[in-house]
Amino acid sequence: MNVLFKEDFQSLKTQVQTAITQLHELTTDIGHEPLQETVGEVLERIHDPFLFVIVGEVKAGKSSFINALLGTKEEICKVAASPMTDTIQQIVYGEQHSETSINPYLKRITHPEEILKEIAIVDTPGTNTIVDHHQEITERFIPHADLIVFVFEAKNPYRQSSWEFFDYINEDWRKKIIFVLQQKDLMEDADLSTNINGVTDNAKQKGISDPNVFAVSAKMELEDKENSGFKNLKAYIQTQITGGKAPFLKLQNNATTAQNIIDKIAHSLELRTAQFKLDQQFRDDIKETLETQKLKTEKQIDFLVENLLASYDRITHKMEADLSSGLSFIPMIRRSFSSLFGNKDSGPKEWLEQLADNFEKDLNIALRDRLQNGVVDIADNIQTMAKLVDSKIKTSKTVLPDSDEIFADIADRRANVLKDLQSTFSEFLNTSENFYDKSLLSESEKMAPNLAAGGGIAIAGILMTILQGAVFDITGGILTGVGLLFAGASIGFKKRKIIKDYKEEIITGRKKLEAEVTQRLKDYTANIKFKIDSNFTKFDTHLEGEEQKLTSLNMLKENINNTLEQTLIKIKNHL
Repeated sequence: MNVLFKEDFQSLKTQVQTAITQLHELTTDIGHEPLQETVGEVLERIHDPFLFVIVGEVKAGKSSFINALLGTKEEICKVAASPMTDTIQQIVYGEQHSETSINPYLKRITHPEEILKEIAIVDTPGTNTIVDHHQEITERFIPHADLIVFVFEAKNPYRQSSWEFFDYINEDWRKKIIFVLQQKDLMEDADLSTNINGVTDNAKQKGISDPNVFAVSAKMELEDKENSGFKNLKAYIQTQITGGKAPFLKLQNNATTAQNIIDKIAHSLELRTAQFKLDQQFRDDIKETLETQKLKTEKQIDFLVENLLASYDRITHKMEADLSSGLSFIPMIRRSFSSLFGNKDSGPKEWLEQLADNFEKDLNIALRDRLQNGVVDIADNIQTMAKLVDSKIKTSKTVLPDSDEIFADIADRRANVLKDLQSTFSEFLNTSENFYDKSLLSESEKMAPNLAAGGGIAIAGILMTILQGAVFDITGGILTGVGLLFAGASIGFKKRKIIKDYKEEIITGRKKLEAEVTQRLKDYTANIKFKIDSNFTKFDTHLEGEEQKLTSLNMLKENINNTLEQTLIKIKNHL
């Protein structure tokens, strides 16, 4: 690698390393431990040589293939008639041959073979092994592979376990894959050609547009025989991987692996973001429904108040007519004389008291009945508001499944929040006290008398002023003509004043009635709306947390993705 290429490589490596470091931060932030471990291992292995991962079924001849590929007469990978490779073997360059057990399932072999300076090889147990942990551990190496070498038994390259494992590699990780049909020496050329075409067709059907398929015989290669097939395979490795390309290819694969992980996260993030937007729309719909129903209820309140005022106007107008008629000269004199000559119950004072009492009763009955019926109707309307909300809660949409690979825990947490909301709101809906305000219903009985006080009790006080001077001091029992004239003038004067004061009191009472009923009922409506909305406190907290988290995750994801895309373009230009 020349100096310029070396500088470019180091720059690109720094960019990839930065992106993978950010990706590790992202997986940590998400809290997905398997991906976090995978990314951590990719980051640790970024300085490793180009990695071949050899996969295939038991007895496919993988160990023999590796020995032949390395071109050594030594048996680096043990070969036996029965399956012997019960561990994963890492084969790397070393000044001398050594074997080290890393754990019960992993062994590292060093060997002074020149090609191992550019590549490392991982030999895995068979894809159809029944030994515990092998499949799991093999799969852990796949994300770090730079080239997957799929070794098939040339006689039967169609075994299900191999192709199922291929699907896992190809769909989840989109790794560079080559296909090797080992033990070709055991087959006729025509049958071998048929199987080569079969593997090629299978690979194309599964999305590999131009599959590289090699037929080899490790036995022939190790015996230095012609037509072992390794010449073509090694030529491919030389032109496509070694000879200075391996470091860039390794970097490309690291970036591609990181991008595959980002794509997985991006897919789940899209679902999580879509769920958040649906939940936001759902919440906005709830708020809009509550506001719409509140406005409808307020219109109902306005209509109730109009009816109350109509009843108020009818009764007060009748009272005004009765008062005007009763305060005329002749009726007042007649009542005064009747009172003077023994009938105390028919005097002006008694008439005014009775008039005021009847007025207050009529007014209170009319207002109270209308008001109580109106309050019940309004409460029913508000309960309809709650039922609409309940229906929307039960039909809220879910697009983030609890089986999501990345955010299953978030989906589960959201489901619990929604379940709590449904349960809490159902209990709220079934509690009638939440909708029928007992204090308001009892107050409605008091409201009319209180409101009528201005037009009733206070009016009675005004009316009583007529008694001063309207009836003469009849000491001696003599009524003079002059006295009658004086009484007529006094009554006429006071009548005009009383009617004027009465009208003013009626206007004051009307305004008080309108203001107090409107305010109390609209406060009641607003209070119920608040109570309904309060059921969504936990859901709102969930939404607030989701908004902040998604903003952070999406921003970091975009930064990583952009870096990887730009870096991959630059790496490709060097290959």
